[in-house]
Amino acid sequence: MSKKTILTGDRPTGPLHLGHFVGSLKARIELQEEHRQFVMIADAQALTDYADRPELVRQNILQVALDYLSVGIDPKKTTIFIQSLVPALFELTVYYLNLVTWNRLKHNPTVKLEIQQKGYGENVPAGFMVYPISQAADITAFKADLVPVGEDQIPMIEQTIEVVRKFNRMYNCGVLVEPKVMVSSIARLPGIDGKAKMGKSLGNAIFLSDSADDVAKKVKGMYTDPGHLRVEDPGKVEGNPVFTYLDAFGKDKSKIEELKAHYQRGGLGDSVVKKYLGEVLQEFLEPIRQRRKEFEKDPAEVMRLLKEGTRIAQDTAGKTLSEVRAAMGIDYF
Repeated sequence: MSKKTILTGDRPTGPLHLGHFVGSLKARIELQEEHRQFVMIADAQALTDYADRPELVRQNILQVALDYLSVGIDPKKTTIFIQSLVPALFELTVYYLNLVTWNRLKHNPTVKLEIQQKGYGENVPAGFMVYPISQAADITAFKADLVPVGEDQIPMIEQTIEVVRKFNRMYNCGVLVEPKVMVSSIARLPGIDGKAKMGKSLGNAIFLSDSADDVAKKVKGMYTDPGHLRVEDPGKVEGNPVFTYLDAFGKDKSKIEELKAHYQRGGLGDSVVKKYLGEVLQEFLEPIRQRRKEFEKDPAEVMRLLKEGTRIAQDTAGKTLSEVRAAMGIDYF
């Protein structure tokens, strides 16, 4: 069975955190063993929010790359590339925009929700509005068979499928590949403050690059069960981030189940559970820290790896663009 092609990536707006590992990085490490995987550092997408701060996006290119390498994404198995340095993506976006109505873009559920969350009102950047089509260009340029996403991103992939079908039908060809969604079966990791979302800008994340001291401080201050006021009080495990993190990162599942039972019947203090979680996270993060230190010694080599991955991405996307132009009859010379 031939290898499937996968496209995935992250916006370089800050360091990656434990939520990224649970939600996507862990799967990428596994998928690279059996599939042809492209991982995009989506700097052009990040600029839809940070056009006034491009230096922040630039600084985080290296940091995100270091996060990838330190967790085990292997550039010999996975093509890691910088989005803005692949010109074919932007030319494809222009062609695809002619296949979609403005009304359809406005009613994309993911776009509508993010406009509300960001508080744009009527001042929505045009680059943000057309992002679903830019994403369609990203996916189709690499002829991705599979696109790993969370449930909230499914409408974006559905719009890509619409573009693929309309293009192939309009130009009577089979140039573009219709992608399938790979929905993550893992629930989103909550923030250390108990909020449903862990975010770089929310101050509630444990980063993959955090020092041991930073991790210890964050675990110590984690939200637990607000009703668990005394050690002897029964506590709630559901919605308690400490136990959610133990489920995600703990290796000794029987011990974790014992701690849950003890906590629920009372007699187990939050400090004891947090102490154990701290040990679990330090054990998980220490090898990542050590690998990161090695890669940090030679940032020029990290950028060389990105340059090589970007060259491969340019060649791959360029071939698709040539096929698209031929199908449209605009390959003039």
